[in-house]
Amino acid sequence: MCGIFGIFNAEYAERYAFYGIYALQHRGQESVGIAVSNFEDIKVVKKPGLVLESVRKEDLESLSGYNAIAHVRYSTAGDSGGLNSQPIVRDTSLGRVAVVHNGNLVNYIPLRAELEEKGLRFVHTSDTELFLTLLEEGENLPEGIDLHPSDVEVLPRVFHALSRVRGAYSLLFLFKDKLIAVRDPMGFRPLLMGRLKDAVLFASESCAFDILQAELWREVKPGEVVVADAQGIRSYFPFKSEKKAMCIFELVYFSKPESFVFDSWVYRARKRMGELLAYEDEVLAETVVPVPDSGLVPALGYAQAKGLPLELGLIRNHYVGRSFIEPTQALRDIKVLMKLNPNRAVLEGKRVVVIDDSLVRGTTSKKIVNMLRRAGAKEVHMRIASPPVVGPCYYGIDTPTREELIANRMELEDIRRFIGADSLKYLSLESLRSVVESPQDFCDACFSNHYPLEVEGTAFRMR
Repeated sequence: MCGIFGIFNAEYAERYAFYGIYALQHRGQESVGIAVSNFEDIKVVKKPGLVLESVRKEDLESLSGYNAIAHVRYSTAGDSGGLNSQPIVRDTSLGRVAVVHNGNLVNYIPLRAELEEKGLRFVHTSDTELFLTLLEEGENLPEGIDLHPSDVEVLPRVFHALSRVRGAYSLLFLFKDKLIAVRDPMGFRPLLMGRLKDAVLFASESCAFDILQAELWREVKPGEVVVADAQGIRSYFPFKSEKKAMCIFELVYFSKPESFVFDSWVYRARKRMGELLAYEDEVLAETVVPVPDSGLVPALGYAQAKGLPLELGLIRNHYVGRSFIEPTQALRDIKVLMKLNPNRAVLEGKRVVVIDDSLVRGTTSKKIVNMLRRAGAKEVHMRIASPPVVGPCYYGIDTPTREELIANRMELEDIRRFIGADSLKYLSLESLRSVVESPQDFCDACFSNHYPLEVEGTAFRMR
């Protein structure tokens, strides 16, 4: 979770970064940061909270430049306070460098301990700082890599840093005269490239290009390092991986429905999940009700496949953020009641199928079922457009610990009784995998318990 955005070679780059990262606000609501280079120096502004509420006109005026990176944060590694807000900026032997990161490193704890024993310093508790620290540790030029002359000083340091870390990382490095985009060899987290006149853009999702009226160019490929500077755009593949592990939960929930990620349109994938759920279901009902907003697209697919009306039985208050983002259960409980209100006009006396994208702890679903019954629904059948979540994520999505996951503790019938539904059904894992063109290239560990990378040492999931 977290969103990153970058732009190189654009007048008023700080303004483009502001709007680009605003389009990725759904990926993190804890803090926002923008770093800007004018080819001479790098300046940064970091604020807690939301983009539109936190970043002011005078902040942008203080950043004026041609190259920028930006970040919205939801912490999955390190303390959640302002200290770990990104971009993280450091003065190095290569000059001032800023970095933004989406993902999670599985070898953070042992690697940090090793570097501290060598006398290398850390200021933050976020795994992102490792990338800057490792720039100072050494150089690495993998065999067969022929560097452009302007990359000879910087890239061996970047390659060394990448060779030392393991896990999920989509990264943007900002040097005073260079922007470098990186995606880990397994491609866990998305990273897209765009074009706007003479500028090149990078973003976690293509929706960030839409707001700027930029052209979606292509994905940064797993294992690719893209360099943009005054000499042009260059691509390197320093480290090969035989296996890809793109996060299928991006398609289930996290990415916006209008985005393009992992060579897929999220809307199409999500609608197909609903259709397949309908084909697997024999319940008799009168109305399909989505849990807004993430349940809307699969509910549309389900309703159309079943030939049932789709009704807005739950109305969302759009001035409240996602309950999934809140750090404690007490706050999540309050937010569920704040952001959803039942629509008695379409619920009273009806047999209702309610569609949600996932069922994690079960507490939100329980409140929704109770809410629908209080509004007069005759029957409530809960349908989940993804398989049971049975394992935590160590690669950058903040699913709870294994003990908190209801599907890890209870059988299907026990979950149904807990949430109070008349029936409960999940999309099968086989059907979810069929939604993507090459399921072997996706990580579905949270649904299958098959992890492509093991955590080294204690799992680093501080919140």
